[in-house]
Amino acid sequence: MIRKFVRHLLLPSALCFAILVLQGMAQLCAAQSLETRSLCWKSGAISDDLAAAALASGGWHCEDRIYSLEGERVLLRFEISPETALPQYLYSRRSALSAVHVLSVDGDGGVHQSSISAGDISSAQSGGYFKVPLPGMTDKTKRVVAAFDLPSHKMTLEKAYLGPSDLPLGQGNVRSLILLAALAGMLSMPLLFNAAFYRILREPFVLWHSMLTISLLATILVSSGLAVALFDPAAMTLSWMTTVIFGLTVAFGAMFTHSFIEADCLHPILRRALLWCAAWAVFLGVFHAAFPFVGRAVQSTLYTAAFAPIIAVFVLSLISALRRGSRAAKFQVIGYLPMTMAGLVRLATGVVPGLHSNDAMLLFYVGCACEVLFTTLGVADRFMAIRRQRDHARFEADMLERLSERDALTGLLNRRAMERDFETLRAEGYGTIAVLDLDHFKSINDTQGHLVGDRVLKAVAEALRSDENVQAFRLGGEEFVLLVRGKDHEAGERAERRRQAISAIVGNAVPGLGKPVTASMGMIHARADVGLGFAELYERADKLLYDAKQAGRNRTVTASMRNARSDALARSDATGAPMPAVGSPMAPTQMAS
Repeated sequence: MIRKFVRHLLLPSALCFAILVLQGMAQLCAAQSLETRSLCWKSGAISDDLAAAALASGGWHCEDRIYSLEGERVLLRFEISPETALPQYLYSRRSALSAVHVLSVDGDGGVHQSSISAGDISSAQSGGYFKVPLPGMTDKTKRVVAAFDLPSHKMTLEKAYLGPSDLPLGQGNVRSLILLAALAGMLSMPLLFNAAFYRILREPFVLWHSMLTISLLATILVSSGLAVALFDPAAMTLSWMTTVIFGLTVAFGAMFTHSFIEADCLHPILRRALLWCAAWAVFLGVFHAAFPFVGRAVQSTLYTAAFAPIIAVFVLSLISALRRGSRAAKFQVIGYLPMTMAGLVRLATGVVPGLHSNDAMLLFYVGCACEVLFTTLGVADRFMAIRRQRDHARFEADMLERLSERDALTGLLNRRAMERDFETLRAEGYGTIAVLDLDHFKSINDTQGHLVGDRVLKAVAEALRSDENVQAFRLGGEEFVLLVRGKDHEAGERAERRRQAISAIVGNAVPGLGKPVTASMGMIHARADVGLGFAELYERADKLLYDAKQAGRNRTVTASMRNARSDALARSDATGAPMPAVGSPMAPTQMAS
């Protein structure tokens, strides 16, 4: 199954991603040739006159490209070159802000201005970006100034650019969307495997892997152009959704690792730490999405840095699991490697001063696929291992149960098995119960020793062997029970032949006993509709055995029951002659060897 999974899913997926990366790089190079990047920036207050601040020559930072979020408003200045295509939109990465203002300045000093609140900003078809139309763009436009009120992430400033169009659905963009859709469809396939796995093996890691897969699907949907193509939600809606879903993805990954790595292959402290990591990731995602302006100047940096302990716990957990011989961790190391690298890139560029933020989206997409694919392989492998373990444990349990129902010395079924199966056997026609007891067996143990006595019991078991019409049981000591199927006289003959065979078989198996080993037997014929259970029928057969002992041993006393209240009575001596009734509610018949 795993080999088939690799052949039909993993290899096509790898090819799909190779095409996706190459296509993405080609489009990136083509798009960059049409972009206009900012050259200068400055900070200001929301209360400042926007036009005056945009036209003022002072306060601009043109050499220092390290943006600051200290001010309430950050302005970016774009110079329009006649050699480039006339831009029509301002693009930037989605993050929380309160408003965007755009001013286009003509060469003659004319200013065209537009403002748009955060809730009205549209999403761009380029994944992760928003767009704002530029006002009054003509061939006379020489400069564009974009102002961001309360920006919460430096990436919004670092990634801002002007472009001529919103990447219309041309051939290249359609191919990218198709590839992303194929990626999403490919990631949904493990959900089918998990559904099949969970029906057979109800392990929690299967559920956590499903939740992780769903969250990665949601991440790809909201961070790419698929959401815009399918639903076209507002940019700020996608912004907070991306933050929350990312926190859930990390949490589900931690919970999957916690439940997936074998019980004895992960240090208990690290296993508990994964639970805290899951809770911490959910808190970070929800808090940062709900309160993006609490510590706006440093919040995005602190938010990014807060994931460092989670990455450390993940890495330490996998190292610990590998050192302890975890097979599951081998799959996770491969699956988590691209995603971990993307996380480290985001962490380094988001925390280290002087570095521009980089979300490593192509690496993230590759990481999504590798994480789901290789962990799915790990789930399948773990599934097979656990199933083998459970099958082996079930086999051992069945063996132990069967052994617990067998007499260790003779190999016959014991009383536990007889009581469990009594009603079933009765329904199958075993209507005769015979209780046997060896005569003077204690003297054999006393004179010959217990080893000889054990050999005698084994020989008796051979004489009483079971077949399709007789089931033999050992109740303990020298007492045995036969359940016999057939009409009364046929069942009686079968039981009697076995009782009488004891002497010959024991004599051959255990020579030198000095005298034959005999047995007394009490036997009762009772139809299934008599309405008595095992305990009652056994008690009456045991009383007949007592009668046989009292009558001189080495004989059988038999009775037939027509119902639970009245029974015919007849007794015969060793030759079969009738004898007077003895006051029993049954009809005993006595046979002697």
